[in-house]
Amino acid sequence: MTDSDHELEQQRLHDEILDSLDEEFEAELEDALMERATPREEISEEGRMPRRVYFRELLRLQRELIKLQSWVVETKAKVAVFFEGRDAAGKGGAIKRITQRLNPRVCRVVALPAPNQREKTQWYFQRYIRHLPAGGEIVLFDRSWYNRAGVERVMGFCNDQQLQEFFQTVPELERMLVTSGMYLIKYWFSISDHEQRFRFQCRIDDPLKQWKLSPMDLEARRRWEQYTRAKEEMFARTNISEAPWWVVEADDKKRARLNCIHHFLQQIPYAEVPNQPISLPPREHAEGYQRKSLPEDVFVPSVY
Repeated sequence: MTDSDHELEQQRLHDEILDSLDEEFEAELEDALMERATPREEISEEGRMPRRVYFRELLRLQRELIKLQSWVVETKAKVAVFFEGRDAAGKGGAIKRITQRLNPRVCRVVALPAPNQREKTQWYFQRYIRHLPAGGEIVLFDRSWYNRAGVERVMGFCNDQQLQEFFQTVPELERMLVTSGMYLIKYWFSISDHEQRFRFQCRIDDPLKQWKLSPMDLEARRRWEQYTRAKEEMFARTNISEAPWWVVEADDKKRARLNCIHHFLQQIPYAEVPNQPISLPPREHAEGYQRKSLPEDVFVPSVY
């Protein structure tokens, strides 16, 4: 690596730290600040989206997600969204931005661990089926039954017969779900070899993110080409018209999030649900009631 490449890498690591801070601050930003933002800035020469543009667009899309949520509840719609892609592709970041301002009773995330011994004896899809949405629910799957076509295949956790059975079953199963009235949307977050290496290195260098790296992730990195071949066959055999695959270009995390949310909103024919005016009812006061004092030792210390 040349001195120039090293300096560029150090600059990217610095930018990554700023991005991580942005991610933590996003939930605290007030919509009013964004409303006062100046007109849209041009994209910088380096191709990076200005933070103000990103935050303003994110909040605008999140307001639309709230409208979608109200429509889903009103119409009892069933929405399932699959997020797939290589490790560190940005699936979790996109899911976080979708759920950030939504009601967790309406929009929930499913991220299943490896199957236990009992689940290994069940029909492969059984443990996923139980998490599919009922009417009035949005369910975001952080990885899905497509684990069989990816990690299980590449790492040898399933045999060829199980894999072929999976490929034969998936199209019919997904057609049945869509025919039943469910919206089934499948996203593949696509990143380059170089970008994944960079993001893995960021996780290695950042104590707050090291937990995201597992031995399985590192082995998957080594088997990059095997995963590519697995992905290509998965697309070829499961990209059906009723539930097609949608590829999100994800080397730029911020653009990937915005593009994914914008596209997701386009897939559902939602409409704004009129809200009834809200007013606070008068507070009741019981005559003779006196609030009891709590002992000092039950209070959390005021350290800050």
